Amino acid sequence: MRVREDYRTLSGPEKAAIFMLALGEDYTAKIFSYMDDEEILEISQTMANLGKVDANVVERLFVDFAEQMSSANALIGTQESTERLLAKAGMSAEKIESIMEEIRGPAGRTMWEKLTNVNEDILANFLQKEYPQTVAVVMSKISTDHAARVLSLLPDNFALEVIHRMLRMEAVQREVLDDVERTLRTEFMSNLARTARQDSHEVMANIFNNFDRSAEQNFMEMLEKTVPESAEKIRSLMFTFEDLQKLDPSAIQTLIRACDKEKMPVALKGATESLSDLFFANMSERAAKIMKEDMAAMGPVRLKDVEEAQQYIVSVAKDLEARGEINIATGLEEDELIY
Repeated sequence: MRVREDYRTLSGPEKAAIFMLALGEDYTAKIFSYMDDEEILEISQTMANLGKVDANVVERLFVDFAEQMSSANALIGTQESTERLLAKAGMSAEKIESIMEEIRGPAGRTMWEKLTNVNEDILANFLQKEYPQTVAVVMSKISTDHAARVLSLLPDNFALEVIHRMLRMEAVQREVLDDVERTLRTEFMSNLARTARQDSHEVMANIFNNFDRSAEQNFMEMLEKTVPESAEKIRSLMFTFEDLQKLDPSAIQTLIRACDKEKMPVALKGATESLSDLFFANMSERAAKIMKEDMAAMGPVRLKDVEEAQQYIVSVAKDLEARGEINIATGLEEDELIY
């Protein structure tokens, strides 16, 4: 009977099978109850063909599991990852766009709470093109201090007409409220969400970050010839794997906890020695030793795989920054830290 002694050769199903066998029958039965038939069949077949597993392999598996669970508080949620999740859930493009516009728009659970968080200049500019009765309904539903600021920005005669309508207005019928909400949602909130999106240069910088290096270099050279100012702005907004050297030790440790442990050695395989040393210095001695062994054992790695792994880690770093978990310095003076 063969003995499994090398942790690195285990597949995902094999790791799951070993883990569940080690937990014992009672816990394994409970886990199976949450799986569908295909998953149960795959794990069961894998269990039956495992053979003997070395105790060191089991220990390594549990250590990795514990490390990943300990970083659960570093789960990253962004508008982009949410949109990808909705797409995978099989929703139509129209439904996804509707949900994302709601998310991108101002904060608030109801339409009226959202309006209270809209800048009064923007709201007044929109409302002065609406019917006075519609504006009167809106003014009666948002907070009084916000309504005062908006009314003061409307043309005097129009504002006076709105006030007259408010004074004569009794209980607003549900149908009228629904109609006003529909108008605000389709004509105002969706436009507001679209205009709140990223600057075009920021969007292009993110696209360039996802190119492979040859495509990035090719397009950048073409842009430098046609629109050099835009090329320079895009370059300044881009964040590369080597820029991770700008992170402080605390940020590097947060990033290590949040990243897939199998992608890290592939990414570091193509890193400069100084950047690799920075990562190793911020791991435990044991974790650094294991990772160095993994890197040595994997032999030559395709450039494409290295670039994909590095881009994954850059994406995690950006998500962490968006969540306020870490700070990524751009090299600009205002980003310098004072200790």
